Amino acid sequence: MSKKYSILVTGCGGDIGQSIGKILKSNSLFCSVIGCDANDQHAGKFIFDKCLKVPACRSDEYQPILGNIINEFCIDMILPASEPELRYWAEKNIDHDFLDKPLISANLKAMEIGFDKLLTANFLKAEGLPFPETQLAGKVKEPRLPLIMKDRNGSGGKSQYLIDNANDFDFYSKKFPDFIAQEFIENGENEYTCGLFRDSKGEIRTINYRRKLMGGFSGYGIVVHNDEIHQLLVNIAEKVNLRGAINIQLRLTRRGPIVFEINPRFSSTVMFRHMMGFEDVIWSIQDRLSLAISPYTIPYNGRQFYKGFKEYVD
Repeated sequence: MSKKYSILVTGCGGDIGQSIGKILKSNSLFCSVIGCDANDQHAGKFIFDKCLKVPACRSDEYQPILGNIINEFCIDMILPASEPELRYWAEKNIDHDFLDKPLISANLKAMEIGFDKLLTANFLKAEGLPFPETQLAGKVKEPRLPLIMKDRNGSGGKSQYLIDNANDFDFYSKKFPDFIAQEFIENGENEYTCGLFRDSKGEIRTINYRRKLMGGFSGYGIVVHNDEIHQLLVNIAEKVNLRGAINIQLRLTRRGPIVFEINPRFSSTVMFRHMMGFEDVIWSIQDRLSLAISPYTIPYNGRQFYKGFKEYVD
């Protein structure tokens, strides 16, 4: 009988963490799926075998308490599902093991580039890949309007402003001088969220959705096969020496596909992707454990997903 594993998912209260919990619970590789989060008012307890409350990752107690959980539940590996926790591990230059337990994440270089939007744009430019013009807002002398101003370290469209006049630019650039001022990319109806996975042997797998946002989430998406997007994703994977799974946000323009964000984590569309055969969570774990990676059948062009809701009552 093949070995079964016990896994700890941190940040289990968020939408990504809960989707990952559902994926892991449905897979025969695992005997126990434990979750933990700084918040205990979420639906994770209906998904995970056990949900635990832990301090925020910046707390001095965070690592010792994770260690206690690892020992108590005989944890074999840890999957950080929330961006704050991934940033925490990246800042400590840890992308491999914690207490000799594998951390399931993208490699450190991908996280360093992706978590800083200015570094992302500079990386794309340096590698000769399509990029949006991007500068620190406080250093822009003659803004080309319209433009997008956003937190260089933010995520999920938070702290983001469309600036279309000089007065607004003057106000926001003084208020947020460390934000980035980024070229406004046209074609809002051609926004894509793209899954990108590369294993330790260099095999690359991709999936592309043209999406529509709903309350900050991808509410609808359709699979689009596009050779230009695929090749761009392959180039990014190779340039960051990707190991694991990341998520690319781009728009398809007259200049071709232009990346405006690299999210070095699993996507909020991780469940949709899994249901269509793009099993990046499982592949990342299999690769990390040096197991054979499950095959991938690319979903047919035009396949669609729709975001729904589910209620829980305790």
